[in-house]
Amino acid sequence: MNIETAVRRAPARWIRSQVAPEIVTSLAKGLRLSTIAASILAARGYADLASASEFVNPRLDDLHDPLLLADMDRAAARLRDAIRSGEPVLLYGDYDVDGTCSIVVLKRAIELLGGRADFHVPHRLKDGYGMRSEVVSRAAESGVRLIVSVDTGIRAGEVVRHANALGIDVIVTDHHLPEKELPPALAVLNPNRPDCRYPNKNLCGAGVTLKLIQALLVTSDLTQARRTALLDSFLKPVAIATVADIVPLTGENRIIVKRGLSGLQQVRNPGLKALLAVAGFEAGETPSAHQVAFRIAPRINAAGRMATARDVVDLFLTDDFARAQSLAEQLDRLNSERQQVEAEIVETILKQCEEQPLSPDCAGLVFAGSGWHLGVLGIVASRLVERFTRPVFVLSESTEQDEHGGFYFAGSGRSIPAFHLLEALESMPELFRKFGGHRQAAGLTLSAHAIEDFRARFDQFAAARLTVEDFRPEFKIDAEVTLPELNDRCANDVLSLGPFGFGNPMPVLSAEALEVAGPVRTSANGKHLTVPFRQNGRTLFVKAWNFADRADLFAPGKRIDVLLQIEDDAYSRRRGYGSWCLSLKDARPSA
Repeated sequence: MNIETAVRRAPARWIRSQVAPEIVTSLAKGLRLSTIAASILAARGYADLASASEFVNPRLDDLHDPLLLADMDRAAARLRDAIRSGEPVLLYGDYDVDGTCSIVVLKRAIELLGGRADFHVPHRLKDGYGMRSEVVSRAAESGVRLIVSVDTGIRAGEVVRHANALGIDVIVTDHHLPEKELPPALAVLNPNRPDCRYPNKNLCGAGVTLKLIQALLVTSDLTQARRTALLDSFLKPVAIATVADIVPLTGENRIIVKRGLSGLQQVRNPGLKALLAVAGFEAGETPSAHQVAFRIAPRINAAGRMATARDVVDLFLTDDFARAQSLAEQLDRLNSERQQVEAEIVETILKQCEEQPLSPDCAGLVFAGSGWHLGVLGIVASRLVERFTRPVFVLSESTEQDEHGGFYFAGSGRSIPAFHLLEALESMPELFRKFGGHRQAAGLTLSAHAIEDFRARFDQFAAARLTVEDFRPEFKIDAEVTLPELNDRCANDVLSLGPFGFGNPMPVLSAEALEVAGPVRTSANGKHLTVPFRQNGRTLFVKAWNFADRADLFAPGKRIDVLLQIEDDAYSRRRGYGSWCLSLKDARPSA
C-alpha cells in the first residue's frame, strides 16, 4: 500500500477544549470581547484578565531587558567602542530571511549610531551554511578587528579560533542549539545557551540581533522618543524574520510580530515598499503573518535559494526607488522559478513512491536524487511532511567529492510536531560531514555511500519514538459555535487575536449538525469547493480548499459536523464585500 494512501485513510482527531463558562464570561466582559473570542483565549491558557489583556494588547515596554542575555554586557560594550572609534565592523550572516534581515537591522543600527559596518552573506551552493575561515582571513587583511555573526556561528568553534589567532574579536549572535562547548568568542549571545537566563528561549536570529540593538540604544545619547521610534522601525524586518523562521508567536515574539506587521501599513523604506508591491499588496494594506509566510518570505528566500542573498540586503538598504523596484522584480522572478523547480522535484519523488510503494510502517523518510536544486530541498521536505505526516529529509548530489571518490550529498529535513530532528542527527553524528539545525528543521552533508545507512537509522530512530497516533492529523478545537454567532463582531474579535502562526495557530471552531443547503460549487481547476451550510435560519458559504476528493460528503440535505476557521478576506474587502470569510478544515457526517 502507498504510504500516502494509508495516511489519508486515517481520520483526523478532534480534540475539544474544556473551559469553565464563568472564565469565558469574565474575559468577555472584562475585555469587551465576543464570547467566541473569550473562549479561544481561555482555551489557550489565558484564563485571567491580566494575562489575557497582555496578550490582546502587547506593548513595546513589555520586551525583556536585553542585559538578561548572557554576555550581552561584553557584546554591547565592544560594539559600542567600535562605533565610537569608527572601527570597521564585519557582519557575517546567513542566506535565509532570518539571516538577511538580521544583517539589515544591525547594519542600519550601527550606521545610525555613527559607526561603520560591512557584511558578508555566504552563497548557499558555493559556500554552504555557516562561517568559513577564508572569509575571516580576507577580513583580517582588510583591517577588520571585529566580526559580529548574525543567525549563525554557534557551532563555528574552529572559525572563531582562527579569528582569534588573527587578532579579530568575534561576537556570536545566534539562536540555534549549541554544541556542548561554546565557540571561544568574545561574547556569545544565544538564549539557548545552557547558562543563559533569558526568559524567551524562542527568539529567531533576527530577534537576538534586535536585543543587541536594544542594548546599544539604551546606552546611546539619543532621546527616549528617538530610541523608541528606531526600535519600532526595526521591528518590521524582524517581524518578517520571526514569522519566516517558524518560532512560536507568543510572549515577546508576539510583541515583535504584532507591532512589526502593523507597521507595514505605512512603509517608507524603498526596498520593503517595492517588495510588498510585487507580492500583491496595495498601499496601506497590512499583511497578516500567513501572508508574510506565503507571499513575502518566499520572495526573500528565493534569492538565497536560486542566486545570491546579497541582493536581499541590497534591496532593503538602497535609497534608490528604481534600484529597489528592479531588485524586487528580480526576487519575484526567482520565486516563480523556485516554485517550478520545487514542484518538479516533488512530482519526481511522488512518482518514485508510486513505482516503489513505501511501507505504511515507515516512520522517517529519506529521499535522495541527482540534479535536484540544493536551494529548494528544505521547502520540498516541507511539502512532503504535509503529504505524508512523517519527518522527511531530501538530499541531492553536490559537486564536491568525498574520500571514496564519490560525491557528497547535501540536503534539508523538516519534521512533524512530535519529533525532534536535531536529536535524531545527534544520535548518529559519525555518518555526517556536517549537520545542524533544531527541532523542526535541520540540514546535513554526508557521503553517497552513507545514504542507505542514514535512511535505515533515521527510520529506526523515528519508529522508536513515534506512535501511530503521532502520524494522524489532529485539530485542537478552540471553541464551539453556531452559524448565527458568526457575525462581523465575532470575526473581528477573533482576528484581533492574531498574528497567527506557529505557537499561536489560527483558531479552529467546531459547528455541529450543519445542513448542506444546496449544490456545491467546484473551482475551475477542480480542486476546491464552496459549500453552502445552513443552521437555525442562517446560511453561510464556506471555502473548502483541496476537498474535491471528498465532494460526496457534501450532498445537498446532508447533516455535517465541521471544523471552521475565520480568515481575513482582503480580496473581498477591496471589492466592497465582507472583510472575512470561512474556510473548512475538516468535516464528517453528523452522528
